[in-house]
Amino acid sequence: MLVAACAFGSLSIGVTLATRAGVALIALMAWRYAIAAPLLVLAAGGPARVRIPASQALALLLLGGGGQTLITYLSFSSLAWLSAAQLGFLFYTYPAWVAVLMALLGIERLTPMRIVALIVALGGIATMVGTPWSAALPLAGVARALGSAVIYAAYIPLLHRMRGGHDAAVASAWVISGAAIVFGGWALWQGVLLTGMTASMWAIALAAAVISTTVAFITFLRGLEVLGAVRTAILSTVEPFWTALFAALVLGQAIGPMTLAGGLLIIVAIVLLQRSAHPAIPDAPPPE
Repeated sequence: MLVAACAFGSLSIGVTLATRAGVALIALMAWRYAIAAPLLVLAAGGPARVRIPASQALALLLLGGGGQTLITYLSFSSLAWLSAAQLGFLFYTYPAWVAVLMALLGIERLTPMRIVALIVALGGIATMVGTPWSAALPLAGVARALGSAVIYAAYIPLLHRMRGGHDAAVASAWVISGAAIVFGGWALWQGVLLTGMTASMWAIALAAAVISTTVAFITFLRGLEVLGAVRTAILSTVEPFWTALFAALVLGQAIGPMTLAGGLLIIVAIVLLQRSAHPAIPDAPPPE
């Protein structure tokens, strides 16, 4: 689980390096998903194991092409305004939004513990973002980061329902393939698929596909199988802290006191939420 968390948490650093070098976000994501898709098919057990009814395959492709693309684009495009650490912590509010969504749908009630956790999470966001009168972070970046977290919270139960009885690895192979098709088509339409793709940028794309997608996905599923949902989710909270540390080391992005304080509050809230054990999160593919 620690390997998975660090692998996922490293992706935003690669995105920042690539976009600084002139590579379009949609092109980098197209190559990431295009390389990762066949690797995930192999991880799922090979082509024979991922064969599912055509209607379900189409639904998962469309979900991957739509939902995964929207979440990925919103979250990583926020890096134009936010640091990698700020994005990591703001996106990691998604379990709180899952709790809110489950309550609104009448699936689970908001217990006193969850209400406290949500208040703490909102306090963490407010600490990082600032008040409307003295905002510490640009609204455009915050809106994209939090928007991707809210959409991911809705995406989790939707994917769980659409995958039916199929293994999570099989469903995710189709979802990632859908994202590869959409990002690839988008990058081709914009004429940026190969723009800026030097040897170092190909290395970043390959690392994003192999380490931050395939390896991260496999270790996440295996960790979940051994540790169970609650311990897995709590251990996953190392991800935004790793992102902040790695960004400081590689990008020179300082971890400001307000970012760190707000991030700590968000992580405390997520641990409280996971201790109250709401469903759906374990069945989701790893974030991004």
